Amino acid sequence: MSRPRRRGRDIHGVLLLDKPQGLSSNDALQKVKRIYNANRAGHTGALDPLATGMLPICLGEATKFSQYLLDSDKRYRVIARLGQRTDTSDADGNVVEVRPVTFSDEQLASALESFRGDTMQVPTMFSALKYQGKPLYEYARQGIEVPREPRPITVYELLFIRHEGDELELEVHCSKGTYIRTIIDDLGEKLGCGAHVIFLRRLAVSKYPIDRMVTLEQLTSLAEQAEAQGTPASELLDPLLMPMDSPAADYPVVNIPLTSAVYFKNGNPVRTAGAPQEGLVRVTEGEEGKFLGMGEIDDEGRVAPRRLVVEYPA
Repeated sequence: MSRPRRRGRDIHGVLLLDKPQGLSSNDALQKVKRIYNANRAGHTGALDPLATGMLPICLGEATKFSQYLLDSDKRYRVIARLGQRTDTSDADGNVVEVRPVTFSDEQLASALESFRGDTMQVPTMFSALKYQGKPLYEYARQGIEVPREPRPITVYELLFIRHEGDELELEVHCSKGTYIRTIIDDLGEKLGCGAHVIFLRRLAVSKYPIDRMVTLEQLTSLAEQAEAQGTPASELLDPLLMPMDSPAADYPVVNIPLTSAVYFKNGNPVRTAGAPQEGLVRVTEGEEGKFLGMGEIDDEGRVAPRRLVVEYPA
């Protein structure tokens, strides 16, 4: 019996999409998948519909390594509306409390300082975290509050940009799992006036270059240009992709010879010179440095395969 024909192209890499406001991350993902005619796609950490900015979208085999971007740090620009608290902590929710804005500059500086460094954060009910198998936002939409454990987060940098009237603008460089909406809601409570997010833009994910971001309009324009020229859209679209191993760029590289690579690709740990003593590594083969996947140093100092690239026929 013949294998079923795969739908779409076997295209592998990471697109740095500049997500527009008002679109869910999944809707943005599906649009990119269709434009690229990719057989497989996944995003790396959702952005709220209200938010804009960098949304790395993994295509093909790159989806196997998206987890490493979920674990990376991120940078945001956020504008808060002071004096109003909403049930979602952003402008998409309903206002549940209105209070006067009366804090001083000194109180603001002190409140901001309390969020810098290592802290514990209770996730918002309007998040994709799961409780008994269901996302928290499903409970929230039914008006059900469920217990959430505080989680450790790190705010590496919290920059004050401006405070004008009832608007406060900040820039936040933070660790994985940090909810900016929750920081703003908690900040509003510390200041005694309440606050919610009215603008949120993700400026950066890990070390990805900001100038490589592209919009859906740019992608659509390139696809239309290729059609008008009678050339494959891939000729204009594929050069926009970052390498498939870029989600794991922060991990050390171990290069193994072609002879060892045969065993490694068949699921066997191999010994190689220059490997670190422990932890995850990016594994490449031969002089060309072809990416094979992720490995982990085992108890015997060997490189054991953990997540491998499938080599599709041309």
